[in-house]
Amino acid sequence: MVDFKKLLETKEYQFLKTDKHLGDKIILLGLGGSHAYGTNIETSDVDIRGVALNSKSDLIGMSSFEQRVNEATDTTVYAFNKIIELLLNTNPNTIEMLGLKPEQYLFLSPIGQELLDNKKLFLSKRAIYSFGGYANQQLRRLQNAIARDTLTQTERETHILNTINNMMFDIKARYEKFENGSIKLYTDKAIQEEMDTEIFMDINLSHYPLRDYKSIWSEMNNVVRDYSKIGKRNNKKDEFHLNKHCMHLIRLYMMCLDILEKEEINTYREKEHDLLMNIRNGEFMSETGTMKQEFWDLLNEYEKRFEYAKENTSLPANPDYKKVEEFVISVNERAVRGEY
Repeated sequence: MVDFKKLLETKEYQFLKTDKHLGDKIILLGLGGSHAYGTNIETSDVDIRGVALNSKSDLIGMSSFEQRVNEATDTTVYAFNKIIELLLNTNPNTIEMLGLKPEQYLFLSPIGQELLDNKKLFLSKRAIYSFGGYANQQLRRLQNAIARDTLTQTERETHILNTINNMMFDIKARYEKFENGSIKLYTDKAIQEEMDTEIFMDINLSHYPLRDYKSIWSEMNNVVRDYSKIGKRNNKKDEFHLNKHCMHLIRLYMMCLDILEKEEINTYREKEHDLLMNIRNGEFMSETGTMKQEFWDLLNEYEKRFEYAKENTSLPANPDYKKVEEFVISVNERAVRGEY
């Protein structure tokens, strides 16, 4: 059993104390990835996720801080203002930070506890599109991997295009100035010699923030990169990753249904642990390397529940921005005064 709090005291994690944007500004540190979901195995990496207050100079000066990523330790710490922006859109990778079990929080300041106490402020029907988009992306990656021997290069490119287009809803919600221009994606006859068709872009942007464009481009690039990775499935290691993708697809639906049906954020999947681990361990994979019908039946059940929940949820269309703003102002005023 890993003592995660002791792990944070090791040399590899000293940046949490020495980085000028972190240190005493950190208000929350918790587990991420498989350890957060309860689906970890012996070889699972340790992912740490956190939140740190913006400094006085970030808020009323000339410096800026959005997040710190330490790849060596798989650690990401978001700036407070940035995490609020992501939470307002029910971003799956960040909303899960608010749904850990108490013992999975490795550090929690009084302001960090306030953030947890106010987590329902961020729940809205936007979860339909954010979680639905992520689940759709996982499904298409799964379909692409399983059909690797039958999909033509043209069909594969269409899969990638559809995934990116589904992702664009979330992008437009997160980058408000996106409405000042447009990015059109489509397939056409390839210029690359080794391809029949490929994805092209028509971009019409003016006076557009460079950093926002960089983030959008990075997200689209990640989709293309992930498809390339999972398409190369020719050994047990790749089958292991395929099972992991199947597990995460079902887990996304589980978490989204909790939000839509119960207005709860439950990251650790205690009740469904055995089912998820059975998927991860390959019990739903056939000898031919494809998924058994039982998996598709299970997926179909969750998709039906999701369709019903999105039509009948009692969540508001959008978060209560006024209450969120009051909370953010309260926290940032204390950050400026150094009262944390």
